[in-house]
Amino acid sequence: MSVGRICVREVDVISPDESAQAAAQRMNSRKVGTLVVVDSRGLPIGIVTDRDLTVRVLAAGKDGATTPISEVFRGPLKTVHEDTSVEETIRAMRAGPYRRLPVVGDRGELVGLVSLDDVLELVSEELASIGWLLEDEEPTVLGRSS
Repeated sequence: MSVGRICVREVDVISPDESAQAAAQRMNSRKVGTLVVVDSRGLPIGIVTDRDLTVRVLAAGKDGATTPISEVFRGPLKTVHEDTSVEETIRAMRAGPYRRLPVVGDRGELVGLVSLDDVLELVSEELASIGWLLEDEEPTVLGRSS
């Protein structure tokens, strides 16, 4: 299965010149903890999280109203193509380690965001379906002949 089938397609974004305060307000109003930073062409260049805002702005004593997001997010950005398998996406997340990865299309455009929660939900569904298969089988006892 491809990551494009399980990712969230409605992604909240912010530009690098917007303020940290604007990011926090957007996160609050949209009830999200992550924004994808996009350039003027709409291509993803970074991710900013509520933790980034806390650590790199508030704890650092910076003014959120005047601190641009370009000073908050870290790069370079790791992305996965929407046709990437879920298994390969898991490997990329583990290698990072990354809890979230932007999902891009053929031109590098943002098409979604996949989180560790999305992957875990799929894996748990797969494990549950295997469990149902096992429930229907008769146990085999080794060493007995009929």
